[in-house]
Order: sequence, then C-alpha cells, then structure tokens
Amino acid sequence: MIPYGKQEITQQDIDAVVNVLKSDFLTQGPQVPLFENAIKEAVNAEYVLAVNSATSALHIACLALGVGKGDVVWTTPITFVASANCALYCGADVDFVDIDPETYNLSPRLLEQKLQHAQQNNLSLPKVVIPVHLCGQPCEMDKIHALSLEYGFAIIEDASHAIGGKYKHNPIGSCEYSDITVFSFHPVKIITTAEGGVATTNSVALAQKMDLLRSHGITRDEKLMTERSHGGWYYEQVDLGFNYRMTEMQAALGVSQMSRLHDFVAKRNELATGYDDLLKNLPLITPFQIDDSYSGRHLYVIRLKLDEISLSHQEVFEQLRENGIGVNLHYIPVHTQPYYKGLGFKQGQFPIAERYYTDAISIPLFHVMTNEQQDEVVKVLSTILVKA
Repeated sequence: MIPYGKQEITQQDIDAVVNVLKSDFLTQGPQVPLFENAIKEAVNAEYVLAVNSATSALHIACLALGVGKGDVVWTTPITFVASANCALYCGADVDFVDIDPETYNLSPRLLEQKLQHAQQNNLSLPKVVIPVHLCGQPCEMDKIHALSLEYGFAIIEDASHAIGGKYKHNPIGSCEYSDITVFSFHPVKIITTAEGGVATTNSVALAQKMDLLRSHGITRDEKLMTERSHGGWYYEQVDLGFNYRMTEMQAALGVSQMSRLHDFVAKRNELATGYDDLLKNLPLITPFQIDDSYSGRHLYVIRLKLDEISLSHQEVFEQLRENGIGVNLHYIPVHTQPYYKGLGFKQGQFPIAERYYTDAISIPLFHVMTNEQQDEVVKVLSTILVKA
C-alpha cells in the first residue's frame, strides 16, 4: 500500500533521540529551547512556544487571546475538528465561514459578507477568526487581516499543514498578518516530532501567557510573582494552566528534522508539479494555487468530475484502496459531525464545503515518495477513471 502520507526517520534522527535518552533530561532540558530556536529562525517570528500537540497550541492560543464564555470564534468547516474544538474548550461558541471554491480555504469574500451581516443585525462578531492553510496553501491573509482591523477580531493561523511554506515571500509563521500561528508535527505532517506542535507570535504578552498556560500556570520569574522568592525551590502558580509541555525526545527529533525542512518542502512541490502534468487529461480537478505563495504541499487533493464518469465518489475511493493506493479524504465538514449537529448546525449551511466533500480525494504525497510510486498512483487512478 502506498500511503497518502509518511514520515522519514533517518539515522541522524534516531541518534538525536538516543542521545537524549542517555542524557540527564527527558523533559524540561535543553532540546526544547533548541527546537524553538530552529522554528524561530525558519519562520522569522519573535517567540516560539513548543507544546505536546497542535491541538494544545490552539487551546492556549485561544486562552491567551482572552477567548471565553460569551465569545464566538469563526473558522472553516473544511479542517480537522481541533480547529473548532479549541474554542469550545474555552467555553466559547463556534461558527463557520464557507470555503473558497478554488483554494478550499476560508473565503475572505464570504467572511466579509458574514461580518457585514452580523454587524447590520446586531449579532455577535467573532473574538477570533482561525483561518486554516489547507494542504499547506496559505489563505489570503492580507484580506483577512484587513477585515480584522475593520471589525476588531484577532487571528490565529492554523498552519498545521504549512511549515516551510511562504505567503507573499514571507515564511508562514512570521505572524505578519496574525496574532498567533500554530504548526503541527504529527507523523504525516511535513516534519514530525511524533506528536507535538508550536505556537509562534510577535507579542511578548501573548508569548508569556502561552508559556504559563503550557506548564500549569507556574512561574519562577519573580517579575510575575506576587511576593519575593522564598529560595531556590520556590515557584508560584499564577494562572490555571495545563501539562502541555513537549518532551526532550520529541524536541530532539524536531531539531534533527528541521535541518531538512527546505528539502522536504522542495521535494513535495516537485512531486505536486509532476501530478499536475500527469493528471491533466483525466476527469478530475488538480489543486489551484494562489499567486505570491509557496505551499508546504502537505496534501494533494483531487476533485473528481463525477458528471464525466460512471463511478461514484465512494467507488473510486474504494477501488484505489483495493489497488494499493492509500488515499484519504481531508476533511469531513466539521459542522456535519454529530457533536456539532447537537450544537444546532445543519446540513446545507455551508454548501461549498459540503460540495467539496462529495468529490474530494487526497492522493499519496510525501517527500520520500519515489517516481515509481507516483507513476503507480497515476496508473491505477487512470485505469479506474478510464473504465468509469
């Protein structure tokens, strides 16, 4: 089976983790700061906070921006559920903005329409908007940022798919158009720490808040304490935080992987360009890329032209898997999940996202994918669609 995504673990990566296992620190040692610094240099952000997952990063990002009961957070329905759940963890409400039909990212045009409608009808405006860089392609952040200035919301970029990418020649994660950016390092992502995530920001206040929240709300910084230190053992809990710390083993793996980040992304883009050419005559739509962007290419999503073939979406998907092609679908629209239906969301509310779900398939793309594997994917897909 050729998987849709796959990590690469080299001897260099293994040695980095083994060295930590032989060291004095398995947690709260020197590797996490080294990993944070590697991210900082790669994305040109002032502050980087490493945590145990991107979900944790989204949670503390919302909390740092003051999200709580009575607030509402808007995001896209085409994302993993964590992009919406993070607001619910804070006691806030969630709403969605439908996607752009070409990029599959949150639509700035529909965002503006929804903001205008809310303002004109005295409805709640969002405290935070979370655009998601689906597949690694950046959202149109300049337009979203301009709307944030007009309507007064904060922005968290969910860049879980996008490390190593660029928007308008600046690295994704630089927070030029946002308050906080979040990355994921799950094994199928561009680089991996097994599990793990980071939040980047250019705000010292947000960085300090997230730093507290990732480790129980505890500090040893006297500037943040309510009284003088009692001695070398002393700390204070000044907020209600969580145990969201990244381990030293994860960080060491991340440091090693970051040394190859640009090669990983370049190879992904090379493979994606190959797919664009190899698939251009089949009854499907290949991914559209916006100008002034460089995608991390986490995923390669095709959309079937179902009116031109006799097979259904499900039949094509199942035949691909039966023939050794490990396809997937990213994502089921969040508002159609049973939990979100229980919150009052209904089928038909976000029709572009729902239409995307009826014909999208993620085909294999990973930086150690061989040309032979790519040819096999194209061959099997072509055979299925020609017969259809």
